Amino acid sequence: MTTIAASSDYRLRGYRLAPASDRLWRVVDGAGLVIGHLARIDVEGAARFGARRFRPSAGSFVELGEFCRVEDAVAALHDSR
Repeated sequence: MTTIAASSDYRLRGYRLAPASDRLWRVVDGAGLVIGHLARIDVEGAARFGARRFRPSAGSFVELGEFCRVEDAVAALHDSR
């Protein structure tokens, strides 16, 4: 399991990334709850990270966007809570 870098935004330090596959991670909060997924997307040779959150009321995932940095994708998940 990977933790968010200590130099990152203090709001994100309690989150961990649990690999689900070679291009997909579950974002887990400090209480052990999965708050969403990050997917690595290769666009013209550059890595981007798609963030999506599960919405129980919709019964599906909601795409939050694509980001250049993992920290930005996790911040989008954090802010969408």
